[in-house]
Amino acid sequence: MEDFSIGEMLEMQRRLQENYKDKWEPINVDTGKNKLLWMIGEVGEVIDIVKKKGGHRAIEDAGLRRDLVEEMADVLMYYNDVLLCYGITPGELKEAYTRKFDRNLTRWR
Repeated sequence: MEDFSIGEMLEMQRRLQENYKDKWEPINVDTGKNKLLWMIGEVGEVIDIVKKKGGHRAIEDAGLRRDLVEEMADVLMYYNDVLLCYGITPGELKEAYTRKFDRNLTRWR
């Protein structure tokens, strides 16, 4: 399995934002809320696929799987926009994720 890092995604998203800076709303704290709302909309599209078509079918049907993965990519694009809006670095995210992971590892024993 090939890894795809948060840093790589952030850099790709920066390039998209730069490419469309005259067409898209800017990446800053003031637009962070909008990016979150767009991300939630994309999560809804993922949910619709699984809910309406079924999780097993989304795994087995190549076309439906492609749609599911594409919608997940949309979620990640907006997620990375949110990180950019609030200046969250891959290092900060790793630190918080690791801390939360360690806490959850023993939380429900």
